[in-house]
Amino acid sequence: MAFDIPSFHRKAVETPSHESVSEMRALLVDTLEDNGESPEVDDLGNVVATRGEGDGAHLLLNTHIDTVPPHLPYERRAERPGDERVDGSGDEGDGDVVCGRGACDAKGPLAALLDAFLTVEPDDGRVTLAVSIDEETTQTGGAHLAETVDADGYIVGEPTGLDVCTAAKGQFEGTVTIRGESAHAADPGSGLNAIRAAAPILQAMESYDDSEARSASGPASGDDGEPRASGPDDHETLGRPILTASMIEGGEATNQVPAECTITFDRRSVPPETSESFCDDLRAHLDQWLPAEMGLAVELIRPDTPFPEAFATDPETDLVRTLQDASGGAVRPFGAATEASYFAEHGPTVVFGPGDLSDEVGAVAHSKREYVRLSDVRTAARAVRETVERLV
Repeated sequence: MAFDIPSFHRKAVETPSHESVSEMRALLVDTLEDNGESPEVDDLGNVVATRGEGDGAHLLLNTHIDTVPPHLPYERRAERPGDERVDGSGDEGDGDVVCGRGACDAKGPLAALLDAFLTVEPDDGRVTLAVSIDEETTQTGGAHLAETVDADGYIVGEPTGLDVCTAAKGQFEGTVTIRGESAHAADPGSGLNAIRAAAPILQAMESYDDSEARSASGPASGDDGEPRASGPDDHETLGRPILTASMIEGGEATNQVPAECTITFDRRSVPPETSESFCDDLRAHLDQWLPAEMGLAVELIRPDTPFPEAFATDPETDLVRTLQDASGGAVRPFGAATEASYFAEHGPTVVFGPGDLSDEVGAVAHSKREYVRLSDVRTAARAVRETVERLV
């Protein structure tokens, strides 16, 4: 049967996948089988299908089927949410704009990649569609696919406004735990107040990326023994890293000096920093701001699950140039963390797809006004198909 983008996209957006991906995965598998393919579901629940048997280049097309909550109903209309309605154009019908949860993140990119996969005819190589199941949460699916499906290049479907994104900051979370000693609040000097120590630690977190040396051996110092501040070079594509203190918790009783205080942070990294090295480097920087008799630990949240690392693909690679020629979009960094980082460890990787993370009105992906233009989904499908045909 012929694959129809609007029909599949409607079924996908109408299918909730914010709590369980089972129904959405079944829709994807059934669609592939109805079109003559033989998809497999791997040990983690990812869907994988391959076309072509040649020994030439192998391209992998990836996106995800899970969405953030809550589920939002499908609606097709003529204008974007937030635009003024003209002559009744807001009514559901045959408009170009589709609204609903997952419309652009990432069931629009999925429809585009699926169309390209089903219509391309590999000549001397192969193309694999590999769709992950938990990109919005733990990302174990994407990391598993990167380790188990080897390819020469990777196109990861996300809402990029049809631009070709060759880089993205990494993203991971962690905690800074300050440990002191409890005491009666009537005699605070007999204890070590962990909450009071949090103030200079928070200031030190703000200065971390201006520290000249960030290593486990400790920061460099000037003649006066104070840390030397010398801003690190921005990454040529991604700019500066970002460290944000996002939550703080401490204390057990109003009349007790708190023995422990925990600061939760979000880190957006740039190469060459990795999540593995970051904790030791941050702890070395923060230690100098802590009273000697107090303790401090820096740990990742969910240390046993993967984190997307920062990555940057050479914009002169054949994959980037070919997709940019086919799409007409700009070459730029992606504005959010992405599973593309796992694939980038193995070969040239780009992020590409219809829809936007945000527009001039405000947030789009993950928001109540999530939408995508079907014309952009078709454009993305055509660009990916042309890219695969040229390279495979």
